[in-house]
Amino acid sequence: MQARKFWLAFLALLALATASWLWFSDDGMSGNTSSDSHAPSLAQISRGEYLTRIGNCAHCHTAAGGAAFAGGRAIDTPYGVVYTSNLTPDRERGIGAWNADDFWRALHYGISRDQRLLNPAFPYTSYTRVTRSDADAMFAYLQTQPGATTLNRPSALRWPYNTQWALRIWRKLFFSPVAQADGARTDPVHSAEWHRGAYLVQGLGHCLECHAARNSLGAINSDMGARGGVLPNTQWYAPALGNAAEASVASWSQDNIVRFLTSGVGPNGYATGPMAEVVLHGTQYLQPQDAAAMALYLQTPELFARETDAPASAVPASGSTDATANANGPKLYQKFCADCHGDQGQGQPGAYPALAGNRAVTLRNTNNLVQVVLNGGFAPATYGNPRPYGMPPFMLQLNDEEIAQVLSHIRSAWGNQASGVSEFDISRLRRAQSH
Repeated sequence: MQARKFWLAFLALLALATASWLWFSDDGMSGNTSSDSHAPSLAQISRGEYLTRIGNCAHCHTAAGGAAFAGGRAIDTPYGVVYTSNLTPDRERGIGAWNADDFWRALHYGISRDQRLLNPAFPYTSYTRVTRSDADAMFAYLQTQPGATTLNRPSALRWPYNTQWALRIWRKLFFSPVAQADGARTDPVHSAEWHRGAYLVQGLGHCLECHAARNSLGAINSDMGARGGVLPNTQWYAPALGNAAEASVASWSQDNIVRFLTSGVGPNGYATGPMAEVVLHGTQYLQPQDAAAMALYLQTPELFARETDAPASAVPASGSTDATANANGPKLYQKFCADCHGDQGQGQPGAYPALAGNRAVTLRNTNNLVQVVLNGGFAPATYGNPRPYGMPPFMLQLNDEEIAQVLSHIRSAWGNQASGVSEFDISRLRRAQSH
């Protein structure tokens, strides 16, 4: 009995000590510095406008049909729905009562003005790299926007993900604010331009929020590099940036990378799905020197040295690997696809991408290919490509079996060597989109 009481008391003390550590330990805010209280200059406001654009802030913080930056857009997560907040200068419902220090803490530490811990659906895990001067410029610009009285909507997360104590545990395990956000560092190995590119890709551009693997609790798995992952809210697959069979641009010319970032047009196709939105609302506004810096960084040979994924053609999918035996696939291709993509999958330069030798076609994960056939493929209308060609949706014209047949044919024809697509792959995504 005495031993039992001892262990109960010990466990109670341990729980109390753990709770005290979680609630009262420093979240890394002790190094915060106060901002300059002077009124922002026109140059600072203009820079803030540029930074919020390339950071794609308005896209997430503007609901369909709503006022710009007024929030209310639903972000689906595996743990429930998070609604974006009002960033307009309305004092009651926006951030009009905030100062630059408050805004900096939200970006750098993920902590709101009222000391509430922010959900990492707001990518402060990347924004912690944003410099103080850039944060101040962004805040100055947002304060010039029209105020909106849109009420911030509480998130609809399941328990315990909707609790502050769960967030605090998550942060202790997976989030550390950077010691010093500096977008212009140099070292003996890399140039200032390379560091600028790293700053934009890792920080303001928050590219790894989509292109990095995540663990079961939604945290970016730094040990796995940018190995790609499925976006839970859309079921699109963000391909691995370090894999030549997926999204590596190591073999591209710098001009091709810059063109893709600023127009959405790549050497063998165009941006579609969520990446089209990134280009449309963000990267097309990159200044030439910033686009070139990102291109330089993304071509770094050792950047994703931990990338060990096998080529897409070597990893079997759930469909049949003997797709050429399917006689219906070629017939469907000739009827629905050949007019644009060519009899031999050669495409039409400047209009419709080639399917032969196209890594977007042979990706191990077939989600994107299925999505394009079901819902259509649409490049962003950008300054560099104002009238893009598109692909119509076939959701109503082809059933799941027919889509599986034509995609299996495409993935195995004209030298392509990827495995087939099953009817289950199609029905799974079709069901996911109906919810």
